Amino acid sequence: MTLVAGVDSSTQSCKVLIVDAATGRIVREGRAAHPDGTSVPPEAWWRALAEAVDAAGGLADVDAIAIGGQQHGMVALDAEGRVIRDALLWNDTRSAAAAAELIAEVGAEEYARRTGVVPVASFTATKLRWMRDAEPENAARVAAVALPHDWLTWRLRGYGPEGESPLGPVLDELVTDRSDASGTAYFSGASGEYDLELFERALGRPGRVAQPGRAAPAASTDPGAAPSTDPGTAPSTDADSVRFSGVALPRVLGPAESVAVDASTPALRTLRPGTRVGAGAGDNAAAALGLDAREGDVVVSIGTSGTVFAVSPEPVADPSGAVAGFADASGAFLPLVATLNAARVLDAVARLLGVDHDELAELALAAEPGAGGVVLQPYFEGERTPNLPDATASFFGLTLASTTRENLARAAVEGMLCGLADGLDAVTRLGVPAASIHLVGGAARSRAVGAVAAQVFGLPVVIPEPGEYVARGAAVQAAWVLTGERPSWPLDTWAELAAEPRPEVRAQYAARAAHTG
Repeated sequence: MTLVAGVDSSTQSCKVLIVDAATGRIVREGRAAHPDGTSVPPEAWWRALAEAVDAAGGLADVDAIAIGGQQHGMVALDAEGRVIRDALLWNDTRSAAAAAELIAEVGAEEYARRTGVVPVASFTATKLRWMRDAEPENAARVAAVALPHDWLTWRLRGYGPEGESPLGPVLDELVTDRSDASGTAYFSGASGEYDLELFERALGRPGRVAQPGRAAPAASTDPGAAPSTDPGTAPSTDADSVRFSGVALPRVLGPAESVAVDASTPALRTLRPGTRVGAGAGDNAAAALGLDAREGDVVVSIGTSGTVFAVSPEPVADPSGAVAGFADASGAFLPLVATLNAARVLDAVARLLGVDHDELAELALAAEPGAGGVVLQPYFEGERTPNLPDATASFFGLTLASTTRENLARAAVEGMLCGLADGLDAVTRLGVPAASIHLVGGAARSRAVGAVAAQVFGLPVVIPEPGEYVARGAAVQAAWVLTGERPSWPLDTWAELAAEPRPEVRAQYAARAAHTG
């Protein structure tokens, strides 16, 4: 039996799955927690990976591994391979003003045309601009910029700071994949290339693509010597040379490409040198692989926040910024819409009614579609899509007859799903096909959510069994690099619901859309 490993290094925790490459059957697994916060030392991820690997029984019998990880986080490295400052995560909003500055300088349409996205505070480019302005001394030290899964892959292969890794700080061994790179706002998923002008605009420093095999020559002992201008000569690791040659950006690997573990690291002694390492992926792209999503499949994830993403054969560019035109991990594209209000909408209304989630579902299913005219605009935390950061939630259509516990519960489910359906509309308006819904996340197993989703989206709904689909997707990639063919493993299904379009639900929600509280 050939085994592969898939890792999900998410915001909250690290999960490791050891999987039979032929069938996708989970053989063993492990997990470890990550620290809270929006600014985190990457070393915490490394320690959690080691702990999760130990809990999973080690990696000595694994032939390939890949890492899926939280998108957008900024990991800045100096010339010695050391992390310059805590990584700013996707949910760190201090760079909101920087995003606005970049859009003002370049233009939303131009950003969308060149990268498929319009900068928001989540994206890496905005965090680089923030560091340029707020921490210029740190920005001046930057020798490489990586995303969370890039940095973990680099460390996994044996690279890192001198004295902490067997192979030292070879920055040109950094690699990434197109899905995660497409969330930086300085990479084009359509062309597969970095936009180095946009990178330099963000950080104020030129960038370059990492070139494997470059070995730094000995630094000059003459303090007045200029760095070499020979393009075939690698830069030295002194600060002047780093500034001259540009900031290293990870080389982008294709879906079936891989690199190798080049040396065993002290933290992961069981991982054998020569083990293949896949490109990795951003978390949503890895989840799409784990769900075996293909063209026409739409994934709706209902967690703390909500996401809607679909596999598209063509690149997407939305100048409004509502749809992020990401690349996926299979060679296609993954246009995505995010909402702030998802499962917590149900939490709030369940508390209001004094019920648990099962009881909330029973109440909702006892009401008719449309909830007797009651509509919940579910902007409890403001909203990202549409961009209404100061909005609040509101119930509409309350009368003496319609104000029942059942209608309030139904309106909560419908309002949450209508917000996500508006996101899907934004995706399909760009020409992306949508034939079925894969419903995942913490709220997906609510009986009411599944039933109402089939009515609100008007498409067939598949609800997979709960699982670690990001880690599973990383394992799919690991199996792919071994065989050269994308595996299609069986997917356990919890429920399947036929499409039951009820357009009146969407219509009455849309009629209240102008009232944002």
